[in-house]
Amino acid sequence: MLSLPIIQPQPEPVAPARARKPDWLRVKLPIGPDYAAVRKLVDEHKLHTICESGNCPNMGECWGAGTATFMILGNVCTRSCSFCAVATGRPSELDLDEPRRVAEAISLMKVKHAVLTSVNRDELKDRGASVWRDTVVFTKELSPETTIETLIPDVKANWAALDVMISGGQEVISHNMETVGSLYRLVRPQGKYDRSLEQIRRTKLQGHRTKSGIMLGLGEKQDEVHQAMDDLVANGLDILTLGQYLQPTKRHLEVAEFIHPDTFARYKEEGLRRGLKYVESGPLVRSSYHAERHVNVPI
Repeated sequence: MLSLPIIQPQPEPVAPARARKPDWLRVKLPIGPDYAAVRKLVDEHKLHTICESGNCPNMGECWGAGTATFMILGNVCTRSCSFCAVATGRPSELDLDEPRRVAEAISLMKVKHAVLTSVNRDELKDRGASVWRDTVVFTKELSPETTIETLIPDVKANWAALDVMISGGQEVISHNMETVGSLYRLVRPQGKYDRSLEQIRRTKLQGHRTKSGIMLGLGEKQDEVHQAMDDLVANGLDILTLGQYLQPTKRHLEVAEFIHPDTFARYKEEGLRRGLKYVESGPLVRSSYHAERHVNVPI
């Protein structure tokens, strides 16, 4: 009788466990009556907020204070950045009434400082610039005491669109670099490091208060962060935010390193030493964190 060898089943390969978040990255869940009031207004007016779409860790703190960052031009982005939780695809909506509704919501919320951002709309000839301008203009008409920051996307060198985007009368104009130059192809495959610097330079040349943000923990080296600071200062940047990258889903880039708060503090000192006028630096810092303070930075 033929005897066959017994084949033992092989165990399934186990994926390596993701690094556990350190204690300094723990945040409280959003609760309280002020948060609930903002939640209700956002839902009633059918508004998109980057607080939700971007899974911002500061949503509880900011909404609890009665503020929010509104995302205009829909919630589907034409880009496929490997760090971002916003949905990617072909946007189906272009709501020309959105500027009015956003302005009305800001007025109802009695917001003292509003931050506006958007998805990329590369399929639109003007990149959505007219909606940007109208949202700022309508908000200023309904809430003349409200200061505004606009966190604008990459216009892909459509400088005419940029001129329209920044013409509404906002106090701060931000465009995020997101990462250092060597990681652009990995992090922002449809972006270009030099093109984003040029966008900031052109904004500054028109006399605006300029701002940008960089995520840390993607594998960048210290000297690359310093070089990015130098590049931004050379192109007219006033305000820089530095925060910890957090992986939104398993489909996105993994965190290469959790940066210690002491390192963030040293980067703040280094940025100021290199000529930046204001640096917001910490593990939980995001683009709109403490944004109301940035309107006082001298141009």
